[in-house]
Amino acid sequence: DGSYRQNRLNLTTLLVQPISAVLAKKLVSLPEDTVQKDRCIPLQLPATGKKIISLSIQSVTTYKKISNVIGYLKGTTFPDRYVIIGSRHNGLNTYGGQEWASSTAIITAFIQTLMLKVKRGWRPDRTIVFCSWGGTSFGNIGSYEWAEGLRRVLQRNVVAYVSLHNPIKGNSTLHPVASPSLQQLAAESQSFNCVEKTRCPRSNVSSVQIQGDSDYFINHLGVPATQFSYEDIKTSENSSFLSEAIFPVYTTKTEELDPSFSLHETIAKLTGQVTLQIANEPVLPFNALDIALEVQNSLKGDEVDVPQLLTVASRLRDTAELFQSDEMRPANDPKERAPVRVRMLNDVLQSLEKSFLVHRAPPGLYRNILYRLDERTSQFSVLLEALEHWKLHQSNETLQAALSEVLNSINSAQVYFKAGLDVFETTLAGKK
Repeated sequence: DGSYRQNRLNLTTLLVQPISAVLAKKLVSLPEDTVQKDRCIPLQLPATGKKIISLSIQSVTTYKKISNVIGYLKGTTFPDRYVIIGSRHNGLNTYGGQEWASSTAIITAFIQTLMLKVKRGWRPDRTIVFCSWGGTSFGNIGSYEWAEGLRRVLQRNVVAYVSLHNPIKGNSTLHPVASPSLQQLAAESQSFNCVEKTRCPRSNVSSVQIQGDSDYFINHLGVPATQFSYEDIKTSENSSFLSEAIFPVYTTKTEELDPSFSLHETIAKLTGQVTLQIANEPVLPFNALDIALEVQNSLKGDEVDVPQLLTVASRLRDTAELFQSDEMRPANDPKERAPVRVRMLNDVLQSLEKSFLVHRAPPGLYRNILYRLDERTSQFSVLLEALEHWKLHQSNETLQAALSEVLNSINSAQVYFKAGLDVFETTLAGKK
């Protein structure tokens, strides 16, 4: 009620019926005998004869109530700083082995464990907010509406988002995803909790686009985020559609994937440990230097060779190293730790990734350019997309716009780090 049709250039005026990738594949795929296995060919309608497609639309417009369940455990030292842990629930259908059940089970177990500690007098330093989102399968409606309504508060107060979206996608490989600033923490937690070495042989934490309700926090608020999940690598390797390769469809029931709930237990431990470390450590366990290194890695390659980008990225790394050595190390030493200094440092750390939110990203790509489309490349996805557009249309307008966005982001981050250092120097000089 009260919403209206927005007049935006990128919205079509035609009535469009969305269909699934599975149906699209049936409509446009070539006959098996013409498919060449050794190379990638574009999907198209068969050349011979017409293909009549009859699509029966039986949609009925109706109102449905979508609810979020929000609870919190108030912090003692920094009650106005929030660590959000988000799961999902399905309020419109009954349980039938859906993927949301795993995230609900894990967050419930985590809350029960924390309540045992609370009864013994324990409290976290920062406030932990527990969110069970509704409407996730319809486009993350619950999390978007909640975060939109509290945008100003969340921009100022949220320090991290820990995701439990579909944690058991398979049972062969542990797949950790984290923002660059949280990759070190995620890797340390993984190695600490990894008892079954065959299931998690290496701590390979990446920053790739993920599904679910973390989307708003990553793309609109620039909040550092992390997620642990189990999946089957073969599912994405054998996919023929890009959407299936990035976000595979899982048909196996959770009860069959993890009958003993040992994988659920591992995810609960990893998620719980990361959440508690962020909530309890006096200095936020974020790594500024890892962001600078991620930026430099994203500029490697022959296709994007812009000296100005490399120069600014090098400057960002130098400033991040100085910030790491001059501010992070003293603050982590209890003997030198001053409350005012810690608060100032944490204010800088929690906004590290906000500089990398671009105004408008190409369709399908994150606004937070630190996240890659997939793990097959380490370069900035926005630059790769712009290069593809340039090759196709022989127009470098899109490429120049993308280069400008990336350059401005890196430069903004460098200035932000430098300003943080200047504030510390001024404060300390004033005290002396």
